Amino acid sequence: MSPTVFREKGYRFFFFSREEERPHIHVVSANGESKFWMEPAIEVAKNYFHSAKQVKEIEQLIREHQHDIISAWNRHFRSGSY
Repeated sequence: MSPTVFREKGYRFFFFSREEERPHIHVVSANGESKFWMEPAIEVAKNYFHSAKQVKEIEQLIREHQHDIISAWNRHFRSGSY
């Protein structure tokens, strides 16, 4: 299961269930896929084919939606709904 948290500017931001416990978000677009850690700071964990410009744009979107992402993470993973 991979619930979508939000979509914006051609990116889909989502989680993979039954993955690592450390909060993170996956991002996919027509150009590539990335994974960002949410804690202790927002940073790229993995990047496959997103350009440096796209990574900056994605990181900015994550910062803008940080509260929503963490709230969705807690609801999904801490509730045992995965």
